[in-house]
Amino acid sequence: MSKLLLLHSATPQQIAGHILDQPKGLQLSSFNALPFDKAIDAFQYLGIRTQKAILSALPPESVARILHMMAPDDRTSLLQELPEDICLQLLKYLSPPERALSIKLLGYSEGSVGRLMTPDYIAIRLDWTVKDVLDYIRVKGKDKETINVVYAVDQEGVLVDDFRIRQFLLHPLDCQVKTFADHHFIALHVDDDESDAINTFRKYERVALPVVDSKNVLLGIVTFDDILHVSTENATEDFQMLGGVESFNEPYMEMPLLGLVRKRIGWLVVLFFGEMLTASAMGYFQDEIAKAVVLALFLPLIISSGGNAGSQASTLIIRAMALGEVKLKDVWRILRRELLSGLLLGVSLGAIGFFRVTLWSAFSPMYGVHWLLIALTIFLSLIGVVLWGTVSGAMLPLILRRLGFDPAASSAPFVATIVDVTGLIIYFTVAFVVLKGTLL
Repeated sequence: MSKLLLLHSATPQQIAGHILDQPKGLQLSSFNALPFDKAIDAFQYLGIRTQKAILSALPPESVARILHMMAPDDRTSLLQELPEDICLQLLKYLSPPERALSIKLLGYSEGSVGRLMTPDYIAIRLDWTVKDVLDYIRVKGKDKETINVVYAVDQEGVLVDDFRIRQFLLHPLDCQVKTFADHHFIALHVDDDESDAINTFRKYERVALPVVDSKNVLLGIVTFDDILHVSTENATEDFQMLGGVESFNEPYMEMPLLGLVRKRIGWLVVLFFGEMLTASAMGYFQDEIAKAVVLALFLPLIISSGGNAGSQASTLIIRAMALGEVKLKDVWRILRRELLSGLLLGVSLGAIGFFRVTLWSAFSPMYGVHWLLIALTIFLSLIGVVLWGTVSGAMLPLILRRLGFDPAASSAPFVATIVDVTGLIIYFTVAFVVLKGTLL
């Protein structure tokens, strides 16, 4: 009983965390034990799987109340994650105005700003006085997403300015809004991509931004909490894909075992077939390996260095693209930077490899009388492999973006596999040129 009373005074996030910590069979009873307003507040912080399970177990009237009480943007986030038949069924529980609003928001492209926005904002006119604005906020502000920012529109609903709430608190009550309007504002377009919205929020450090159509008519707003949620989801998806895993939106511990395996097996199979090419390449050079077995000792060193350099470059470029720091038009600048970076990295690692062979040869006959040529082979091979790994790792995300694919699909394992195969060719080609007439 004391725990229940404690939950009644807890935050929605704490309540949601308590429900998720319960065994699946007790999650619904924990949810139903809460006052309805507390349950609604906590509902939006539950995972999609838990939300679906709760909605499917509740009577229609309870489902309708939950959907009506949810903020329009939160409701859209839930509905867009559900199968179409379930989504259509839930839409029937909404009142005609709320159903029309949800259908309108769902009608925007997936991943667009239109899916994130809410129509719950404060709109005023420039000819109002400060007193008019404050009185209006007192009456209408309770159910709005935020009152930190207020938007001014004309008679056609066109956005003309935005104001911080402090501007009204610092001006006389009889002062008209137009006297301190500057007509400078930042707005998102309803068809903008989520990533553009994230970058705009990051650049201008706003708590909310207005959303307009092609005629600059104010349609809604996007708030920082929605952007933070989307940014976290996108970052999680990119990290998963960088690790060679298909993205999934559910928490790791809630993901069914077979689903987790299914998300991982695809890339593993692709990478496995890729590594089979490495075996084929080694078979092609088996005569060289047989003549100079010492070359096989350095295979892991050469290949891993190229793969690591490629993974580094790929990760840096993907993250820079996500932050809006680089775009496709920067491809030649990126190529020049990575050519120089790869060359310097390759020379550095090659010098270490050369020194290693030289040092060992001073105390051991392991590398024979041609140790200097072997050291030179390692030096030149590392330069070539690291340079190639760096360039390919940097260019692959840009190529994928140009083709319309997710740059994160050029995951680190994928880049490493490509460099493994090509690195073998570079290594043995250099070895054949340097050691021809001696070991080969």
